[in-house]
Amino acid sequence: MPHDHHDDHPHALLPPDPALRVKALETILTEKGLIDPAALEEIIDTYQNRIGPQNGARVVARAWSDPDFKAALLADADPVLAELGLYGRQGEHMVVVENTAQQHNMVVCTLCSCYPWPLLGIPPGWYKSDAYRARAVREPRKVLAEFGVTLPESCAVRVWDSTAEVRYLVLPARPEGSESLGEEELAALVTRDSMIGTGLAKVPGEALA
Repeated sequence: MPHDHHDDHPHALLPPDPALRVKALETILTEKGLIDPAALEEIIDTYQNRIGPQNGARVVARAWSDPDFKAALLADADPVLAELGLYGRQGEHMVVVENTAQQHNMVVCTLCSCYPWPLLGIPPGWYKSDAYRARAVREPRKVLAEFGVTLPESCAVRVWDSTAEVRYLVLPARPEGSESLGEEELAALVTRDSMIGTGLAKVPGEALA
């Protein structure tokens, strides 16, 4: 049977611009009593301003600065992160893996998009894509090169598969020239991608560019 299109369908009333569509849907759901605008604003504020890569960057900066903290983080990350308040939904069972001159670590979720939200915020679109999930395991060096990361052959690449049972955070190598920097300045060198393993930490000067 042919499908009849009616102008009174909800989707026909939504504007084409994605941002406006979201706002229109929010208005419709609010008018129907299906969502609480105050609760929605709280959720948005949380993920925009309180949960995000800046949390993971602070952890990395402290690990670079404090050998005892770093050792504890690498040995058993969960209690260390819990003490910092960086533990909870999507942040359970954390393992931190360190990049060295001999090994570069890279994280993927081959089944879906398991990701440490309390430390890195909402996962980027490419992390959830079928292409990244398949190719990161099959040809990690090619994927890294597409992200602008070229490693010497002497450096092995290890890919970690994030799951609901265990999630990973990469501790990137500390960049040269950062020896005199404090933790706040060091945190500015840490990128989200460097904590997934698809990027490197910035060198001093790049963070100001």
